[in-house]
Amino acid sequence: VQLQASGGGLVQAGGSLRLSCAASGRTFSSYVMGWFRQAPGKEREFVAAISRWSGNRVYADSVRGRFTISRDNAKNTAYLQMNSLKPEDTALYYCAASPRVDVRTKGNDYDYWGQGTQVTVSS
Repeated sequence: VQLQASGGGLVQAGGSLRLSCAASGRTFSSYVMGWFRQAPGKEREFVAAISRWSGNRVYADSVRGRFTISRDNAKNTAYLQMNSLKPEDTALYYCAASPRVDVRTKGNDYDYWGQGTQVTVSS
C-alpha cells in the first residue's frame, strides 16, 4: 500500500489542523493506521492509531483530548484532527499502515509509511 499524507501547515497556538492520509490499493480496511511525528533533533514518537474498523483508538498521553484519529474505509483515507495545538506539537507528521490485527504504538510494527507533512505551531 502507498500512503500520501497532506494537510500540514503553519498555525498559531490554540489553532486546529486536519491531516489526511490517502492510501492506494483496495485493501485499506486490512490495515491498522497510525500517525507518528518527529521533531528536529528528537526521536520519532507515536501520536495515535486506529483499528481496521475504527472500533479501537489509541492516543499518546501528550495529545489525548486534543487530537482525534479517524478513518473512512470507503475513501481509503485516514485523518488526524488536531485541536488546541501547542508549539511542542511542531513536527513532521507521518502516517503509517500496519497489517497486524491489533492497534500498535511502535513504529517497528508498521510496514508502510507516507512521506510526512510538516506541522508548525507558532507561539
